[in-house]
Amino acid sequence: MNPPGDSNLRTWTMRFVALLAAGPQEQLAWLGGRELQTKDVVEEVELLCRVSEGLAERGAFGSEDLRDLRAIGRRLGEIDAACRVGLWGNSLATDPAWDDIRALARQFLLTALGDWRQALPRPVRPHTGDH
Repeated sequence: MNPPGDSNLRTWTMRFVALLAAGPQEQLAWLGGRELQTKDVVEEVELLCRVSEGLAERGAFGSEDLRDLRAIGRRLGEIDAACRVGLWGNSLATDPAWDDIRALARQFLLTALGDWRQALPRPVRPHTGDH
């Protein structure tokens, strides 16, 4: 039996990978003008890839799913520090690594769900500090 949080972590992983699998225009539309730093996207996906190891041990992901997530994590790890600086929307257009990651994300979703086209996560509204 999986802990209750595993289902939420699996869902978040699937939704974030769906964002990585989306085409560049869909990704930019999802951003909606928000300024999301590339390093933050990389760190979030690297975290999800690490968490997926434990999820796989508890049966929330299969071995093929884990293999595909590891491939995404490896490709992210190859992005050098200089390319992690700046806005993700800009990186999507200038860094070919995101094309590779998009293909790997699509493969993962195809294996896990049978189709790479999935609903994107709801955009998170930035915290303004106002109450």
